[in-house]
Amino acid sequence: MGPLSGLKVIDLTHVMAGPTCTMMLADMGADVIKIERNPGGDDTRRSVPPKIRGESAAFMMMNRNKRGLVLDLKTPGGAEVLRRLAKSADVLVENFGPGVMERLGFGYEDLKKENPGLIYCSLSGFGRTGPYKDRRGFDLVAQAMSGIMSVTGDGPDSPPAKCAPPISDITAGIVAAMGVLAAYAHRLRTGKGQWLETSLFEAALVQTYWQSAIALATGFAPRAMGSAHPLNAPYQAFEASDGWIVIGGANQRNWLKVVEAIGAPELAEDPRFAHNPERMAHLKELETELGRRFRTKPAAHWLAVFDDLGVPAGPVNDMLQALSDPQTIAREMVVELEHSTAGRVKAIGFPVKFSETPGKVRKAAPVFGEDTVEILSEYGFTSDEIAVLERDGAVVAHHPETTRQKVAWRTGPHEPLRAKLRSDGRSGEI
Repeated sequence: MGPLSGLKVIDLTHVMAGPTCTMMLADMGADVIKIERNPGGDDTRRSVPPKIRGESAAFMMMNRNKRGLVLDLKTPGGAEVLRRLAKSADVLVENFGPGVMERLGFGYEDLKKENPGLIYCSLSGFGRTGPYKDRRGFDLVAQAMSGIMSVTGDGPDSPPAKCAPPISDITAGIVAAMGVLAAYAHRLRTGKGQWLETSLFEAALVQTYWQSAIALATGFAPRAMGSAHPLNAPYQAFEASDGWIVIGGANQRNWLKVVEAIGAPELAEDPRFAHNPERMAHLKELETELGRRFRTKPAAHWLAVFDDLGVPAGPVNDMLQALSDPQTIAREMVVELEHSTAGRVKAIGFPVKFSETPGKVRKAAPVFGEDTVEILSEYGFTSDEIAVLERDGAVVAHHPETTRQKVAWRTGPHEPLRAKLRSDGRSGEI
């Protein structure tokens, strides 16, 4: 069941950074209860297209292995549900705007009174201190303000470019999960919970270690270099006769293997390229010399030669090629799941392999309110109490039988009557 089996996590997050954190915890076996707001739910339910049989592919990607509960925290009933869950939770993760949880009465200081062992994790755009603490944040803004967009692009004069994957969101989620586990280790020793927080801005900054090292050491801001490395060469993409490859000649030993592979021993003797400082100083000339040689043969030829010599190299894949790569499949990084309404769907697998307590992608993302009744029952709510909460709009529960009745009504023998209802200006829905 994973190394975190038995850990109870309340997930009050939406979109990307927070769901990444809780997905990592769920993949390691934690029981993650994803609470979505009523009305509307997680914004990624509307991040479409694409859809898979009516369900958002984006939402399903980020919320596998979680159970779904829909609450309106502004109602007395919804607030009572969350309080009851929080009393026995091990972890709560939230990424509401600054001050929202406190105004609702669910800030860390409120919840720790009844649960002093609670690990409370907050994610935000810029963190809870500093001059920007009240600002909202998005990955795009974090990438821009952290300097990432100034070093991403074709070259020093190219316009600012965003790294395509939302790296500040994903990194913030991973860093938050690391923080939760560190706080959990502390609680195992002391019995004490704590509040931890991180931000998209800080997560983006930690992606700039090399560029920050250069800027702090020299006083000059590095600029975009395409696929090249700011400290080592050759370490970048080159065009073969039929496509692109990357090579990692990032130390002297590998550099000598590169010149052996391309049959150009004279380059090793060229004073411009003798050692890494010289190669970095003459990077454009190096790119020209290597580029014209790589263009003489297909990518498969060069990759085979580099593989024989032990030089790190690979093809530049598109996403479909990457997801179908034999190594991807062997490492179970694409998995299939059975979704309750969308059927068979695929997801990215869990990237950490444990020898004794393996993590597992075991459950597809919940439909809206899929596990509401189950969770409320586990926490002591009776069927009558659940019905009242539903009636008052405090919770939303998914009822598969009702859904099946609607499908049958739309597609079964009721179609003539349904058509008549439509012609009368009614929806034809029951």
